[in-house]
Amino acid sequence: MNMNEPYGSGDASYKAAGEYDGIKKLVDAFYSAMESLEEAKKIRNMHSANLEESRDKLTRFLCGWLGGPKLYSEKYGSIRIPVAHRHLEIGTSERDAWLKCMKTALETQPYEDDFKEYLMKQLYVPAERSRNKD
Repeated sequence: MNMNEPYGSGDASYKAAGEYDGIKKLVDAFYSAMESLEEAKKIRNMHSANLEESRDKLTRFLCGWLGGPKLYSEKYGSIRIPVAHRHLEIGTSERDAWLKCMKTALETQPYEDDFKEYLMKQLYVPAERSRNKD
């Protein structure tokens, strides 16, 4: 990592994730994990059969969230994580399953280990904000 621009500063995280193409690969690996991990079965069932829109939304969201272009709002408008997920019952097990899918996806990416660690810590925040039950 370039210590002149730490993760979370400017577009450093977006660049570390491989920009749009790298983030799209991460999202594809994330949804592959969601479809294959037994502990993710419940959260997979919260999604429509066709994951194309979910993949697009998560890719676009992560681009902006990581300091890159605000592609989500350009196409879908603004997002408030808790509001976007309030129609779903998300407890700690669903949050943890989502994080497990992301961890599994990150293991397949060519990112620096310190970036993977950083990203998992950061992703806990929106995952926890999506939780709406105990």
